[in-house]
Amino acid sequence: MKDKANDFTTGSIAAKLIAFMVPILGALILQAMYGAVDILIVGWYGTTAGISAVSTGSNIVNLIIFTVAGLSMGITVLIGRYIGEKREEKIGKVIGGAICLFTAIAVVVSIIMLTFARPLAQLMQAPKEALDLTVLYVRICGGGIIFIITYNMISSIFRGMGNSRLPLIFVSIACVANIVGDLVFVAGCHMNVAGAALATVMAQAISVVLSLIIIKRQNLPFKMSFKDICFNEEIGHFLKIGAPIAFQEILTNISFLALCAFINHLGLEASSGYGIANKIVGFVMLVPGSLMQSMSSFVAQNVGAGKERRAREAMTTGMVIGASIGVVITVLTFLRGDLLAQLFTNDSNVVFQAAAYLKGFSLEAIITCVLFSFMGYFNGHSETLFVMLQGIAQSFIVRLPMSYFMSIRPHASLTHIGLAAPTATLFGILINLTYFIIYTKKVREKNLRV
Repeated sequence: MKDKANDFTTGSIAAKLIAFMVPILGALILQAMYGAVDILIVGWYGTTAGISAVSTGSNIVNLIIFTVAGLSMGITVLIGRYIGEKREEKIGKVIGGAICLFTAIAVVVSIIMLTFARPLAQLMQAPKEALDLTVLYVRICGGGIIFIITYNMISSIFRGMGNSRLPLIFVSIACVANIVGDLVFVAGCHMNVAGAALATVMAQAISVVLSLIIIKRQNLPFKMSFKDICFNEEIGHFLKIGAPIAFQEILTNISFLALCAFINHLGLEASSGYGIANKIVGFVMLVPGSLMQSMSSFVAQNVGAGKERRAREAMTTGMVIGASIGVVITVLTFLRGDLLAQLFTNDSNVVFQAAAYLKGFSLEAIITCVLFSFMGYFNGHSETLFVMLQGIAQSFIVRLPMSYFMSIRPHASLTHIGLAAPTATLFGILINLTYFIIYTKKVREKNLRV
């Protein structure tokens, strides 16, 4: 029998959405802390070149993480759909297929990162002083990428079942382990970038092992056997949903890698400042990110139950909740980005560059909540091809060209480069609103025919 707390098809939309969203937000906060701690500890106990190396290297690693997260969104939506349709017996095969597919992906990605770390760092235009350190960071993380991929897969399974609490526990374990690892390896053993990378891999390994122990003690709403762990037909079902999201994440993150390369070209201080600002941006994007993940699961269950109106109401409720919080965050990042940057380093030039980028970026905290609510709504409807296309349009029609143009101007400012993000988001909102009007009309006409 389905847990009423995890049933999104009845009850107060705002209350259930917030209750589901808060643990996801908590998990994302800890994930952001996870990445920020590396920069923070290296900033205080390592070198400026180390900050740049962790920044550039983590952008490469994030390309993998967000791609896997995109693929695993297919698992979340498919499981949510099966629960809404009362077909829980199919969930075991979904998970079994996911285990096989993601294990194969982890092996291939690990080989690529270990083999091509230096060409990747050079492609990112890592500053000369930070090149070798960037290569080291990528190789160490590549060696442990299977743990990072496994964590994302496990979390997506439980979010699909409407359980956002266990992913919060898993990332809490990883965050604590990473902080301890950074303090031991970087602050204590003075291992600089290598210590930060080792702490990251060690923390993910500990989280995965302990999460598997916790899962064994759970009363799960489905049955699964070893026979389910194979390349089965469910892989095609969740790939159909997740592949467009993953492809969008690949192209979006390539655009962010290009942005990082543009800024790296401006010198070590700009590179390090952007690296710190990027970690702060990770916190700025927490509410929108948790909204999109929550919305995908919430809408998927209601679509499975045939409750289209409730799905639309959930989307607008999410927009209001997210944008309200975003106003406060926008004011803080616009006016006092320097205070936030000072948490990471006492280098005044690096702090200035970080604050400059945040000033241009700050409006994202509000408008991305609107955009991501749209995206979560369409993900929940399995309209992931559209989500992919609109993401590509944002990145390659607006964000990337504008960032490049701003970076090559005389006396280039990180504030002007930062403005590219909210400009692209506004463009994305326009696309999504147009498609929402068209899609809603199409759904209503289909229901009338039925």
